[in-house]
Amino acid sequence: MHRFFADESGIVDGMARLGAEDARHAVRVLRLGVGDEVELVAAPERYLGEIEHADEGGVTVRVSKRLRSTEASARVTLYQGLPKADKMDMIVQKSTELGACAVVPVAMERSVVKLDGKDAVRKTERWQKIAREAVKQCARVAVPEVKQLQRLAALEAELCALDVLIVPWEDARDGSIRGSLEPVLKKEEPRIGILIGPEGGISAGEAEWLSRHADAKLVTLGPRILRTETAGLAALAITMALCGEME
Repeated sequence: MHRFFADESGIVDGMARLGAEDARHAVRVLRLGVGDEVELVAAPERYLGEIEHADEGGVTVRVSKRLRSTEASARVTLYQGLPKADKMDMIVQKSTELGACAVVPVAMERSVVKLDGKDAVRKTERWQKIAREAVKQCARVAVPEVKQLQRLAALEAELCALDVLIVPWEDARDGSIRGSLEPVLKKEEPRIGILIGPEGGISAGEAEWLSRHADAKLVTLGPRILRTETAGLAALAITMALCGEME
């Protein structure tokens, strides 16, 4: 079944209009019309609905029933050391599928790519669009926020506000994601952060800063070295599974 987002007015008296982009896609590409069933997303809920009006001027849907929420109760943010090339595209897409509530690109000591000004804004807009498209594909309701590129030190207050910050680090020897999560698993909506270094990894100085200033839990992901685009997704999947979000 095709999934669409309601426009900013949401659902009023059991009726909703699709956003302009979704309406054009429904009419011009999918050739949907009156009577066709669709899934409608009006955050924070999703609904079953039937198209009541469809033309070049817009699409109106009558809501029939509310569907089960697909959002995770664990609020996990991925802090991703800025990688090279288009790796961030895939990281944003897959972390959205896995249930991340936000993705924050982080400029770190070993980040090769430098983004600023218009380039940073353009990249962020691209990543936000990728997240939105991934939400449609994976049946989520809320679109994760992809934040502007940040330097690590500028994130201190945000990182300290988390219930736990997990930092997979290749030089860690004894920490684990399971052990780091145990104190917060009983919370209804634990706020969890996962911070991943770029291709060159996290420097010893950054690891020390994270431990001292953000109470980070330095953990291992096993004896094999994972690429930056693999490490974050592996840690996110493990975290979601331990929080009961993969059942």
